[in-house]
Amino acid sequence: MANKPGKKYTAAAKQVEARLYGLAEAVPLVQKIKFTKFNETVEVHMRLGVDPKQADQMVRGTIVLPNGLGKAVRVLVIASGDKIKIAEDAGADFFGGDEMIEKILKENWLDYDVIVATPDMMRGMARLGKLLGPRGLMPNPKTGTVTADVATAVKEAKAGKVEFRVDKTGVIHAPVGKTGFSTPQLLENADVLIKAVVRAKPAAAKGKYVRSITLCSTMGPGIALDPAPFALVPKA
Repeated sequence: MANKPGKKYTAAAKQVEARLYGLAEAVPLVQKIKFTKFNETVEVHMRLGVDPKQADQMVRGTIVLPNGLGKAVRVLVIASGDKIKIAEDAGADFFGGDEMIEKILKENWLDYDVIVATPDMMRGMARLGKLLGPRGLMPNPKTGTVTADVATAVKEAKAGKVEFRVDKTGVIHAPVGKTGFSTPQLLENADVLIKAVVRAKPAAAKGKYVRSITLCSTMGPGIALDPAPFALVPKA
């Protein structure tokens, strides 16, 4: 049996009308109806008209949010040679070579948010697939986390680089900041993220691509956005 919504949630939900909102009115509403004491994450959820089981309809990409995510991002770099020192100088929180792979394997070590690996380390990294893959931590060249340019990768991760990927139900879930951000900051981040997903539309996707968009905070009710303004976003 589902838990009954609390009084504060119910009061917040009553302030959301049963209609489609423009992004510019939805963002301040999310901030207004927040009822918890902590600085909640603001999330965008997009239901897409794709079949994720088909390889040519997979939607995946990354975007650096202009105003960051409002949290410290812990970056682990797994590299060799002088790349380790470069990672340290770029601000990586953890860095090393094969010993880092062994630490993850033996200790089930997961105290980081992003892993960047150089291409030469990926053979060893393959041993971590079952542990890191389900958690979205496995480095991937498509998201820029398998690269020889570790300095850029570290700086982008620290700046608020967000990976988006459609799940098996055809939905993308992504953070766009904190409720404590200014309204313009949240509005800009959400706009950039949504447009990036629209631009990532696969050529094989037919019919309506963006079925729905919902904006919410971690604990708050969802606000339905009007997807129409994003339908004609030009390709990058």
